[in-house]
Amino acid sequence: MFSFADPVLLARMQFAFTMSFHIIFPAFSIGLASYLAVLEGLWLKTGKDVYLNLFKYWIKIFAVAFGMGVVSGIVMSYQFGTNWSVFSDKAGPVVGPLMAYEVLSAFFLEAGFLGVMLFGMKKVGRGLHFFATLMVAVGTLMSAFWILSVNSWMQTPTGFTTNADGQFVPLDWLDVIFNPSFPYRLVHMVLAAYLTTALVVGGVAAWHYLRGRAGAETRKMFSMAMWMLVLVTPLQILAGDEHGLNTMEYQPAKVMAMEGHFQSYPDGAPLILFGWPNMETGTVDYALEIPKLSSLILKRDLNAPLNGLDSIPREDWPPVPIVFWSFRIMVSLGFAMLGLGLLSLLARWRGRLHDWRGLHYLALVMGPTGFVAVLAGWVTTEVGRQPFTVYGALRTTDSVSPLAAPAVGASLVAFIVVYGIVFAAGSFYLLRLMNVAPKPHEPGLTSGQPVRAAGITPASAVNPDQMISQEE
Repeated sequence: MFSFADPVLLARMQFAFTMSFHIIFPAFSIGLASYLAVLEGLWLKTGKDVYLNLFKYWIKIFAVAFGMGVVSGIVMSYQFGTNWSVFSDKAGPVVGPLMAYEVLSAFFLEAGFLGVMLFGMKKVGRGLHFFATLMVAVGTLMSAFWILSVNSWMQTPTGFTTNADGQFVPLDWLDVIFNPSFPYRLVHMVLAAYLTTALVVGGVAAWHYLRGRAGAETRKMFSMAMWMLVLVTPLQILAGDEHGLNTMEYQPAKVMAMEGHFQSYPDGAPLILFGWPNMETGTVDYALEIPKLSSLILKRDLNAPLNGLDSIPREDWPPVPIVFWSFRIMVSLGFAMLGLGLLSLLARWRGRLHDWRGLHYLALVMGPTGFVAVLAGWVTTEVGRQPFTVYGALRTTDSVSPLAAPAVGASLVAFIVVYGIVFAAGSFYLLRLMNVAPKPHEPGLTSGQPVRAAGITPASAVNPDQMISQEE
């Protein structure tokens, strides 16, 4: 029974709240940094201004999203010491160095080249500026590498022992970093970031199509976004399937919750499409299922036996309804992305990619679904790990700081208020930037022209000599 007087529940809610805000910005900036590198590379290779205009259009959006991601990430770090001090003490010898590696390598790389990327094209020349853009893109991927290594170790911990004080001490850093679930999780997350960015780019282009702004820049970014969906979505579905098989091997309880399998099936388990998992009765009410299909997906055999939650202690069950439904949201959106990509292929084949309003409406509606799918995937991953913070080794109830519920509740309310104000303003600003269509002579970040998307002229934008010219 959940109670809002429970400090563990409140601490989990606080971390979930800040994590949900944070993850959407790295998911966007990882993909957008790579997209910017592609755009600048195509401009240097072809000399076509359309790529430069798109680069200057999206780099303004990237700058805001990147900054919001950094700010939201800093808050999460403090929670390890405030709300989760026992976890920090026990897992610190493993988790601390990995997070330090992320700062010393990825974040320093991004910070070192970000200023050159944002403001230095005319000052440093094309080649060095393109190198800076590539380094920022590589830095975002390296950041994902280290953070996902930490998270994956918490899911499938290896390469460690426990000392006399109950701390987890690394024995083999390669086993710690490249733990069994890490490669699958890294590929799955990076592909999710690329799909999220492609959907946003496609949605923005669709918005401008529907507003009668079908310029060369709008046409190019819509075409590129649809190609990304066509190429990456099937890879993501395959990567997700492999990730699921890995999870089945190392975290079977999570898969049981995802599938809604309360009972064991000795001769083939059904795939439950929809229903309502009932934790009290241990059944899925109103289930709509396909016989034996779950065994085929997970074991590649229609009649393969599958264990259910009845095979493990009740206190080790994750919250099944949350995991069950978040998994279905993620998978459903994945197949919807595939459908949009295939529909764009049909439109391209018929020569209707740029004038099929039905496709543009669908792309606009699908624009934010990448963020929803990422959030649903993280809910599946993190809630499915419960009741452990370090799977099988450290329970969540044993990880929390000795704080009273009112203290945790007060900080949770403060986070909700501050995040609601700050990130609502930031998101509104991003939408205002996206609302303005890219132009044939798109101004850069240091163009000296007003940022008309927000209706203001920043004090820093006053030097016309810094403008990135079309002739460069």
